[in-house]
Amino acid sequence: MKAAVLFKQYVWLVDTIRRERRISLADLSNRWSRTELSEGAALSRTTFNRHRAAVEEIFGITIGCDADNRYYIVDSDLIHSDTVQEWMISTLTVSNIVGEARGLHERILLESIPTEGELLRQVVDAMQRSVRIVIRYHRYGQQKYTEWLVEPYCIKLFRRRWYLLCHFDDGGFIVLSFDRITDLTFTDELFVVDPCFSAEDYFADYFGVMTDDRIPLTRIILRAYGNERYALRDLPLHPSQKLVEEGDGYVDFELNLRPTTDFLAHLLSRGRWVEVISPADISHKISELHREAIK
Repeated sequence: MKAAVLFKQYVWLVDTIRRERRISLADLSNRWSRTELSEGAALSRTTFNRHRAAVEEIFGITIGCDADNRYYIVDSDLIHSDTVQEWMISTLTVSNIVGEARGLHERILLESIPTEGELLRQVVDAMQRSVRIVIRYHRYGQQKYTEWLVEPYCIKLFRRRWYLLCHFDDGGFIVLSFDRITDLTFTDELFVVDPCFSAEDYFADYFGVMTDDRIPLTRIILRAYGNERYALRDLPLHPSQKLVEEGDGYVDFELNLRPTTDFLAHLLSRGRWVEVISPADISHKISELHREAIK
């Protein structure tokens, strides 16, 4: 069997078990037989066990079996959070669904994400080998290029763009956009990632990729109106977000983060549908930005 077909079968298996949470082999086989991937054949225990082992090897996702002989994802947090596994499975699942919908391609419109394939491969290679790299970078609005000797610590995908978190010898960090990197060179210098470093924790207090620890952690109350009430409920702006009050035509959400420029820009983009209730200084700043836009 072709590798591409096998890969699609692995993704289907993980996605089906993920959605069902727990499912028997008989039910799996029944669902399997209704897909194009099965070519009309049932899912045998031998094939299932072979796919199960491949899924663990390729994706790092373990499929367990409970006392009632139902299968489930052992570490479900891996595919229900902002992890590489979750992103891969979600992306590949969509690819499978769209791929099976032959004849509908002109009626399914997708958002393009720059692959940055070769550069991404180089950065991942540098991270795996723990070698310092020299990056040539072209900032927006500047004529000259800047060169830095950095340690590649973390890759983050945000709003359809890839970013690299770089660490300097002096302990400082900088976030660089892949599309502004014009050249990358490997060095022979090795580095050791700080054992206390956590990529998730580093960005935990921020909305996106802009970071500034001089901005204090702030409790922010947002009031959403109209359909924005439901949009914010279904797509939280930050992991700390929680609903605190519902009123006539509005919902209040509480967030705890450092309000960097990208966060303020997002609030600005929501226009009159989102109001900053507190703190007053952020509410005033948003008002000023709106007034400047009117001018």
